[in-house]
Amino acid sequence: MLRFASPLAMLSLAACATVPASTSDSAVEAPITLQTVQETVRTLSSDAFEGRKPGTPGGQMTVDYLVQQFQAAGLQPGNGDSYLQQVPLVEITGSDFAPLSVGDLSFEHGTDWVGVSYRQTPATTIANSELVFVGYGINAPERGWNDYEGVDMTGKTALILVNDPDFASDDLEGTFGGRAMTYYGRWTYKYEEAARQGATAALIVHEDFAASYGWNVVEGGWTGAQAYTDTGGDGSDQTAMNGWVSNDTAATIFEAAGMDLGAMVEAASQPDFEAVSLGMPVSTSFTNTSRRYTSNNVIGMLPGTARPDEIVLHTAHWDHLGRCIPNEEGDDICNGAVDNATGTAALVALAEAHGEVGATDRSLVFLAVTAEESGLLGAEYYAANPVFPLSQTVGGINMDGIAVRGETRDVNVRGGGKSELDEYLAMALAAQGRTASPDPAPEAGYYYRSDHFPLVKRGVPMFYVKSGLDLVDGGTARGEALEAEYRASAYHAPDDEYDENWDWSGLMQDLDLYYRLARALGNTSDWPEWYEGDEFRAVRQASCASSNEGC
Repeated sequence: MLRFASPLAMLSLAACATVPASTSDSAVEAPITLQTVQETVRTLSSDAFEGRKPGTPGGQMTVDYLVQQFQAAGLQPGNGDSYLQQVPLVEITGSDFAPLSVGDLSFEHGTDWVGVSYRQTPATTIANSELVFVGYGINAPERGWNDYEGVDMTGKTALILVNDPDFASDDLEGTFGGRAMTYYGRWTYKYEEAARQGATAALIVHEDFAASYGWNVVEGGWTGAQAYTDTGGDGSDQTAMNGWVSNDTAATIFEAAGMDLGAMVEAASQPDFEAVSLGMPVSTSFTNTSRRYTSNNVIGMLPGTARPDEIVLHTAHWDHLGRCIPNEEGDDICNGAVDNATGTAALVALAEAHGEVGATDRSLVFLAVTAEESGLLGAEYYAANPVFPLSQTVGGINMDGIAVRGETRDVNVRGGGKSELDEYLAMALAAQGRTASPDPAPEAGYYYRSDHFPLVKRGVPMFYVKSGLDLVDGGTARGEALEAEYRASAYHAPDDEYDENWDWSGLMQDLDLYYRLARALGNTSDWPEWYEGDEFRAVRQASCASSNEGC
């Protein structure tokens, strides 16, 4: 275990940090080949791959191509004698939605509420389920907080606030990190906890700022086909229905119960909050159509020379959206050049570079995951069914959407101040002469929204370091403008295409950083830990305690 200054202090000390002798080869310039990066991005984002959607010919072409590239880079198969890990998926499409009735009130699907079932059942029926307001729906014993204390949720519907109790803070101080969202603020956690509590259904109250997106995003994302990992249990361990209600819908419900939404939000933000029944039954129904199919994670490895059973992981998602809404020119292929052909190319180029220099003491594993765009499904499947035990996985690096806008003076750190990985980042940035910038939108919880997270929530410390915005040519103003332009015109749209005129220098900086981080983790004998009080410390300690090897 590492011992050093506080996490925030470590990031600020990057400029004067010294690389320990045990990780000194991390300071060697990475032999990363730009040609490999460019050719991989160009190929994967070409129209021939039709947007790399899992379950399509373009998705299979991507898997085949990555196996070839991992072989050419000198990686050994990462799953026994295979480069593939099959990921069983199920797609569930709801239809024929009845209104959501709450007491004498009736709400229309799409406009007022949305709901889906994670269960593989032909019909979903919620009948006269008691509605219980459970505040933020959090059970966090390490923070002395339990919104479900003393409540039996069996057969009941949980009404839950999005984000966590101190999200409206102006700073990062508070039981739940102030303005910075914790995992307890994510909708994924809230549904998981409601299921653990035995609830029949869970409905989250939407609010633009707290969610970091508008109702249109909820309506668009929670209607139509929904993909999930096929766990083999037909989703029977999940609630019968998970969904959202609009803020106006929630206000109407509270008013009918003789309560005020604003006052209840304030009450739920206090540590002495107690769940309260709204005294009204909830009912709705809809039908479900299911389709099963299989995709693949692609796994290659460079075995370690001294401790091959200890794993340093690299992750990136290979998939994108396939065909999508056409642009003005009629192009309907979402090529996903930046998102995430760049990260996938980084896996190939880094594997090639590490192979050229030689293996580290620990094994380096390169994991290209499927179905990220459907909800981190490939990463979730790997984390639930790890090829390499999580207790023997030291940590790792996730690469998603690497910018191509030129060299930067900084990197954007998501998830900083959570684990002892901070020291490794400080050292690698010092070697590069760059600095760490904090997450510009901590309230959005981006650390909990990419492929490293299924590993994180099971205790594995992971880096999620994004391209910086302080450009050498143009500064932060130009960096923010280019990022905004990409988000507005190309993100998840047909215009995210390969461009021969891209400035690759910043991407190569980032790959050099990832290389340094992997060499440092690969050659040290330390096991970075989560900081005291972090929400993932307990699960990591439990994972380590269950194994005679590893951490």
